[in-house]
Amino acid sequence: SMAEIDTPLGVMVAVGNDEALYLLEFLDHPNTPGKIKRLLRQTQATLVAATAKSIQSITLELERYFKDELQIFTTPLFLLGTPFQKRVWQELQKIPYGHTRSYKEIAVLIGKPTACRAVARASGANILPIIIPCHRVISSDGTTGGYSGGLERKKWLLQHEGIC
Repeated sequence: SMAEIDTPLGVMVAVGNDEALYLLEFLDHPNTPGKIKRLLRQTQATLVAATAKSIQSITLELERYFKDELQIFTTPLFLLGTPFQKRVWQELQKIPYGHTRSYKEIAVLIGKPTACRAVARASGANILPIIIPCHRVISSDGTTGGYSGGLERKKWLLQHEGIC
């Protein structure tokens, strides 16, 4: 099922079923409609109006995260991507709340020290932002680096977690 969730950073769209959450994206992101269409095609899913368990779960968890009451998300996720992308996303999930890693550090951690650019691309292809915390990945020189949800949101999230 699909639902819109109000957050301090704007409305987010969640897509999931009773087993797992598949997508969480900012509604105003120009690529969001295309990402949802592609997801439905890849999963052969049809959207039903009933609120799935994963959506109820992430709605509650996001509310608590934004109120500073939750640091670790437990909503089950379905990672739809290449083996490399999944490896990067799994490593991103290990970055603790309030900490950052550089693209280079992630590349080293997944055993591909020269794959910085590929790590940055995989990070940018994340369709479960905040839960898979690509906002915690910054450039080696300490600058913020990119963020598909927009740099203002990335800065807000980093400040929210007390990082900068």
